[in-house]
Formats: sequence, C-alpha cells, structure tokens
Amino acid sequence: MTAAPRFDPTLLGLRPRPRAPGTIFTIAEAPPILIDRAPAIPGRTRIWELSKHLHCSIIGTCLSTAELRQILGKTGLLTQGASEHDLHHQGVLLAGRQDGAGKLLHKALDKRHRITLNQFDKATDAVEVRALWREAVQRGDIPGAYWAALTHGAATDALVREVFGEVHMLSHLVGAANRADIRRLSALEAENAALQDKLRRQEAQLRDGITARDAKIRDLGALLARRLAETASDTALDGTASEQDTLGKLVADLEGRLAVEGQRRAAAAQRVEKLTEALRREQAARAAAEQREAALRAELEAVEASLGPAPEASVALDGLSLLYVGGRPNQLGHLRDLGERLGATFLHHDGGVEDRSGLLAGLVSRADVVLFPVDCVSHEAALAVKRLCRQADKPFLPLRSAGLGSFFAALAGLDTGAAVPA
Repeated sequence: MTAAPRFDPTLLGLRPRPRAPGTIFTIAEAPPILIDRAPAIPGRTRIWELSKHLHCSIIGTCLSTAELRQILGKTGLLTQGASEHDLHHQGVLLAGRQDGAGKLLHKALDKRHRITLNQFDKATDAVEVRALWREAVQRGDIPGAYWAALTHGAATDALVREVFGEVHMLSHLVGAANRADIRRLSALEAENAALQDKLRRQEAQLRDGITARDAKIRDLGALLARRLAETASDTALDGTASEQDTLGKLVADLEGRLAVEGQRRAAAAQRVEKLTEALRREQAARAAAEQREAALRAELEAVEASLGPAPEASVALDGLSLLYVGGRPNQLGHLRDLGERLGATFLHHDGGVEDRSGLLAGLVSRADVVLFPVDCVSHEAALAVKRLCRQADKPFLPLRSAGLGSFFAALAGLDTGAAVPA
C-alpha cells in the first residue's frame, strides 16, 4: 500500500504536539489548526487566542470602518489620512496583541454583538453552536454570529473551519455580483463614449461636405452665368448653332452634378438621423443601467448594514402593517420572518393566482404601506394595487426585484423616513 502523504502543520500555522522521532503527520491525524483547546471549556476565547489566520476575516466582517477608526483613535494608533485598507491592516495587527489595545478591540466586538453573544451563550456543545450559526445565516445575521461562534467555549476546530469557510465564500459571492454590475456599466459607458466620438466625426465630415458642396454650387452657378453671358454675346455676333449645343451640354452636366450632390446630402441626412437615434437609445440604456446600479448599491448597502448589528437593532418598524403583493412562494417565509423581526405585521396577497382578487381591497385597507416586486407580479395586480392605494390614500412602493435584498432596503428606507409614493 502507498504510504500516507506527509503533512506539514507549519503551512497552516499549527503548533504540533511533540512526537517520537520518525513519526509523521497524516491528513487524518492533523492537529487543530485554528484553536488550541478542547471543546466545551467554560468561558469564551479571547481574540488574541484565536489563530492569526482568523483575524483578517473577523476585522473585515464584524467591525465597520467607523468603529475600527474609533478604536484605533483610542489606542493612539490612528494615522492622519489612513485609507480603509490601512485601517483594516492596523486592526488585524491589533487583534494579535494581548495588551490594553487588544483587550479594547475584544471589548468593542463584544459590545457591538452583545445580543447575539447572549443567544449563543445558551449553547452547551458544538452541535447547538452549529444550529445557532445556521439560523443566523438564514436570517442574514452573519457578523454577530461569526464572532459568537468563533469565540464560544464549545466551538471545535472542525466547527471553526466550517464557519470560516462559509464567511470566506460569502465574501466572494457578494463581491462577484457587485463586480459584474460594475463591469457592465463600464462597458456601456465605453460603448457610449465610442458612439459619441463616432457621431462627432461624422457630423464634422457632413459639415465639411455640405460646405464644399455649397461652394461648388456657387462656383457652378457663377460659371453658368458667365457661359450664358458669353453664349448670348457669341450668338448675337455670329448666330451659330454650335454654341447653343455647347451651352445645352453644359447645363445638362451642371444639372446632373446638382442632382448627385442632392442625393449625397439626403443620404448624409439619413445617416445623421440614424446615428442620432442610436445615440438616444444608448443614452436611455445608460440611464437605465445607472438606475439599476444605484438600486443595486442601495440594496448592497442595506445588506451590508444587515451584516452589522442584528437587523432589529438597526431598523425599527414597530406597529407598521406591511402588505406584500406577488413574489415567489419559496421566499415568502424569509420575507415574513424579516418583517416580523423588525416589528412589522406582514400581510400577503399573491396577486390573484390562488388568492381571490376580491380580497386585495380588504388587505389594502388594513395595511399601512403596500409593497410589490415589479419582476414577480402580474400587470393587472400592479395596476389594481396602485388604484386601490390611491383610493384609500395609502402609500405603495414598487420593489426592483423579489429578492430579500430589495425587501430589506425598502424597509430600511421606511425606517429612515424616506418618501413613499402614494
């Protein structure tokens, strides 16, 4: 049989236990790589006791830039003009220090995520910690649950690796989605700039062509006038018919040239009209892309805000009654859970697919605000919602999509007092 592959624990920042000479590490025998303690030990792990490989993700996920700047200011480590990357780097270095500055950082993390820590403190083993982590991921409370799971006394190395891996991949997914929209907008802007440059060049060519054509017409008119005068003078002198033939050929030639120039001008005008229409469509597409990017940025900011403190701590909709019309059935449970956790009453109508359309008026009268995703509701249902809301003087808010991000961004806008169309 082939010998087990040799495992080098120092590549992962491990502290291997002493072994007899000649003993090797195998994948199955690899010691813990992220925490160096047995599970279910009373008390929570301090941040400097965690592996340094976790510090970067903790600082980037569990603290905002403003909070990190405030902490560094208290420790005297904040430099003038430091970028966000510089602040993050200083925070990661601070996490590995077991002194007053490191303790201040640990205390700030505990204070920000106190609600989530209290929930995780009820867990007595790794199974219960993993269950609480899964629930937090489903409702979008990543930062607090991440900090609580990593520092819980019952967290095992396998659980820490699992939680770290999920947060690592989540950062890739969010970044990839945002970069795709930004690349599309950049491509549209470059294409629009190229079309505008092409239009300017063609307009300049058309102006030069029209100017040259007008000058040629003036020259031909002057030439024709001189020839007519010369022909009239010659005819008066000798009355020969040959000059008349020459004049007729000249006039026919000039008329032919004038007809060609007229055709060229008409063709140029058509080209200008087509280019102008293409530019208009491109500008409309760019405006739509910018609006879509603004909506995506707003939703991303709302999602990032939800990754901070628990949503119920940052958005309060106590006593507000929400009516959600349309949407996807498999997402309604998440929407209802989010709305109720923010203190609102969640009502739903599918727009007439299964629910009777006659129930919609009654639900509108019970709601304080009506929301519907424009990408997952029938045209008739959307018109009915707008009509009923105007009749009942109730505000309504179309959502960009049926996703959880659009829904949370709308709720955050309601909490901040943003205007709602009526």
